[in-house]
Amino acid sequence: MPKPHLEFFTLDMDTGWQTPPGYPAGIQQKILASDLDEVKKTGSRTRLLRFAPGEYTTKPFVHDHWEEVYLLSGDLTVGNDEKGNGGETFHSPTYACRPPGAYHGPFKSTNGCLLYEQHFYEKSVS
Repeated sequence: MPKPHLEFFTLDMDTGWQTPPGYPAGIQQKILASDLDEVKKTGSRTRLLRFAPGEYTTKPFVHDHWEEVYLLSGDLTVGNDEKGNGGETFHSPTYACRPPGAYHGPFKSTNGCLLYEQHFYEKSVS
């Protein structure tokens, strides 16, 4: 099923958050719209991702779809170690665009952050 047509509406920023698989509990996503199918390698997803203060991941990420990320608020450290130390810190507004297969992370936020993300597969040419 394709992404739904959604006109402007007020987002409830208090409910609908879930911890993505493989992430610690202090990192949560809110899916805004999605028809992403990682098995069929089709579609796209738009989400918000938030880090609680001090939360971090421990391993780099790699996926087979494009990813665009805009840091809306807060700070995000990229390249920390498994204990959350080190890396390079960025503050909003910051943007990243990653092609399929790009290793990125791990990530940490000292004071917490909110990210806007789009994940998508390229359409195949017939």
